[in-house]
Amino acid sequence: MNIQRLVSNMLESNVYIIEKDNKVIIIDCGCELEMVVNAVGSRKVVGIFLTHGHYDHSKYCNQYAEKFNVPIYANKKICETLKDSEAIYSEDGSIINDLKRFKFIENDCTLNIDCFKIECFSCGGHCSCCECYLIDGNLFAGDVLFERSVGRTDLKGSDKSEMYDTLCKLENVNFERVFSGHGEGTSREEQQKNIKVYKRFLTR
Repeated sequence: MNIQRLVSNMLESNVYIIEKDNKVIIIDCGCELEMVVNAVGSRKVVGIFLTHGHYDHSKYCNQYAEKFNVPIYANKKICETLKDSEAIYSEDGSIINDLKRFKFIENDCTLNIDCFKIECFSCGGHCSCCECYLIDGNLFAGDVLFERSVGRTDLKGSDKSEMYDTLCKLENVNFERVFSGHGEGTSREEQQKNIKVYKRFLTR
């Protein structure tokens, strides 16, 4: 499996192009469409996944879905975020109302899409609609886990107790590397230390 990271001009959010057997899934949609089209090239996109609804990760989701003619997978609670001008945190107050291409994930589950096996974990805390995806030992964590921190819990839709529960859940997920919504990837060893620190911090 090949993982390519694109960095957007919008808060430097990451978009991941994940390729296996010449098939591609895209995680998050903060980069302009042209950049993603160039990265994908002639390979076939089979799905788009959102880690959460904040605008720097979701802005171009419908453009991607229309261009590649594939569904957008996301936590069901993302509807509340995308349609709320405060919760989505767009700079101009924009919201996303068109959800016809969405397929909603309601519980922790495993999706088999073409040659990809995607384990999905609901991970509230940073916002109610956060979803993490485990693919071949790689955890795509959005804004839940960062290199030396976790997602903010002072935003609309955030919850410290949910973040604590999420960290407990992810501590027991068998991942090898974490790919975050911003910044570089990290190892399991680095994240186990990070998780322990922030579990203590959240219960102070």
